[in-house]
Formats: sequence, structure tokens, C-alpha cells
Amino acid sequence: MAAALDYLTCIRSESARFGVCLAAADPTARVPSCPDWNAADLLWHLTEVQLFWGTIVRDRLTDPDAAETAKPDRPDDFVALLALFERVTAELIDALTTTPGETEVWTWAADHSVAFVRRRQAHEALVHRLDAELVVDDMSAIDRDLASDGVDEVLTLVHGDVPAWATFTPDDITGAIEASDSRASWRVAFGRFVGTGPDSGKLYDMDTIRVVETAERDASFTARGSAADLDAWLWGRGPVERLEVDGDRDAFARLEQIVARGVD
Repeated sequence: MAAALDYLTCIRSESARFGVCLAAADPTARVPSCPDWNAADLLWHLTEVQLFWGTIVRDRLTDPDAAETAKPDRPDDFVALLALFERVTAELIDALTTTPGETEVWTWAADHSVAFVRRRQAHEALVHRLDAELVVDDMSAIDRDLASDGVDEVLTLVHGDVPAWATFTPDDITGAIEASDSRASWRVAFGRFVGTGPDSGKLYDMDTIRVVETAERDASFTARGSAADLDAWLWGRGPVERLEVDGDRDAFARLEQIVARGVD
């Protein structure tokens, strides 16, 4: 599924749509999906993210501090910020295009390849494109294959990744998630994620999920919908009402709580 996607084209198209929406927005307009942000904050956020990863890839950094140091000050003028975003997107795409996917760079995940950055930045641009469209109340379609890959990424990597410094202890509850249009499906096991972040020293002890290949018991619930609706919901950008849920609603409520918690 992931191998067939042209992530560079996705980054380009999703970023372009993001910029078009925000160019038409009031810079002070609130972002419904990120209520602490206004449109200018959202624009600066994706600019920062793409600048950071463009620097990581271009300079083949194995430590993120240099990329943070290279970050410019945020422009006060919204038009200047839009111009900076357009330039930064072009630089990110150039860095990802000219650097082999197997090149090793710093990432926050176990996968330290540029190919990982390509995939992650395609979905980063997609999620924030949805934010920008919510600002101007002008939603557009999500590519089915990109959305299906996004469901896989958010389940396996964003929520389901267990770093070496942590443990995951499953319980006896599992759920099934099905994309009705792409025919992709995932089985998720619930359990406790426990560990102490080596850099922050923060203690984690929380309910979470992990994608599993097989399960000893039938799924407690099945949640199905289009890949786009699943992806948007898992990122807090779409309503749960668009999904069809069968089975144990209390078990599904655990997944709802994990999704609502967001990414820590």
C-alpha cells in the first residue's frame, strides 16, 4: 500500500491546498480542530515543521538541535509568512527529492531513513490541509490511497509504536478497524504503555493500542468507514458519526478516548 504512493507529489499537492486556503483566511480566524491556534499560528506551525525536516534531510543531520538552531524568527506580516511557507515547502521537496530514501538521518522513530520522513511529511501536510479547510469552511476530498496509508501510519506508528525504553502490556480487548473503500483492515489490541522518556524524564503510564497480526479472541468491536473518514477521525479532524460501529460500545469508547487524547 505505502510503496505505491508518490509521497513527494502528496506533499506538494497537500501543501499547495493548505496555502491556498490560508491565503484566503483571516489571519486571526480560529482553527476549529486546534482551538488554541488562529490561522496565522497554523501557517507558522506547518512552516516550522517543513523547515525543520527539510534541514534534517538536506544536511543529513543525526541530531535535531542544529535544525532547531537554524530556524528563523516568525514573520510578523501574514503575507511574508505565506511567502516563507511557499519557499520552505519547495526546499523540503527538493531535499527529499535529491536525497536517497535509504539515507540515515535523525528521526524520533526507530526508522531513521529519509523514506520515513517522506511518508511522515505527506501525512503531516494532509492533516494540516484539513485544518486549513476547516478555517475557511471549504472541505475537499482526500485521496483514498493516501488516507488508507494514513490510517496505517496513525495506528501503527503514532499510537502503536513502542520505543525501546517503554513496555506495552496487552489486556484481553481487541478491536477491528476496516476501510470500506480501500479494503484495508487492522486489528488493534488495547493495553498499558509504561516507560520514562530518556530525554524528557517524563513518566508515561497510559491506555493505548498496538496493531497486531492475529488475536486469540474475536474483536470486541468493528469500526468501519471510508479510508478518508477513518483517517480524519483518527486525527481528530472528522466526526465519529461517519463511522459504523458494531459490537461492544464500551470497548470502542476506549479507542475514542485514546483518539481524543491526541499525540503526546
